[in-house]
Amino acid sequence: MIGYTTLGVADLDKSKAFYCDLFADQGAKVLIDAGRIAMIGPEMGKPMIAVCTPYDEEPATVGNGVMVAFPAPSKEAADAMYHKAITLGATCDGAPGQRVPDRFYGAYVRDPDGHKLCFFVFG
Repeated sequence: MIGYTTLGVADLDKSKAFYCDLFADQGAKVLIDAGRIAMIGPEMGKPMIAVCTPYDEEPATVGNGVMVAFPAPSKEAADAMYHKAITLGATCDGAPGQRVPDRFYGAYVRDPDGHKLCFFVFG
């Protein structure tokens, strides 16, 4: 059910090396490196960990930059989950849209407690 989890970090290169090494026996490597965020895992479509500098440009702390992401089978399904979450009391934290051209589509909400969630499609 969970596609990837994002952790805010202070040093991207150090964190990429740490997680690639930590999960090397599972075949982990950097699968996407998009500047401020890197996706690490064995292959696309398998659970991953993402490390990033926080979007708000504040220092990374426990909780700042943390997000739970749920894969969707299509962009339309990601949109539907986003709208359902809003209906259930979530707030928008990034309207559905293409984030990385031809590689990543995401829709972001904050749940009623403020936790960041993403509904996403690769490709």
